[in-house]
Amino acid sequence: MKCPFCSHIDTQVVETRVSEEGDFVRRRRKCSSCDKRFTTYERPDVTFPAIVKKDGRRIEYERVKLIASLNLALRKRPVSTEQVDGAIERIEEKLLALGLREVASNRIGELVMRELKKLDKVAYVRFASVYRNFEDIDEFRALVDEVRK
Repeated sequence: MKCPFCSHIDTQVVETRVSEEGDFVRRRRKCSSCDKRFTTYERPDVTFPAIVKKDGRRIEYERVKLIASLNLALRKRPVSTEQVDGAIERIEEKLLALGLREVASNRIGELVMRELKKLDKVAYVRFASVYRNFEDIDEFRALVDEVRK
């Protein structure tokens, strides 16, 4: 593994931990050249279904986009990184379990909303208000009433 600081090729694994769910391995590494430490994550290489957008375009699944969406909705909310990581893992597990080659983007949006509803009600309302593209205040009020129940 190449050092991200000095680009030296020789790094040593100092510590290895398997996640609680057992779905990835976290490794602490140390560069033999600059002595800096960094963390790497090892995950299985799986093929996610293609995402079909509303306009019919097909794009590759990108974990980074999912993380960005969740982080935007959860901005300044009291939700830990571990909770967000867990939500992402559950969403990805559900995508893989579908066993489909293509998935509509709205299906992923629904999975995200389900996870946000469990994590934080305010983040759920934030995401849903943008995702569902409300036309008037009554639609927004209905969503807030649904969350209050």
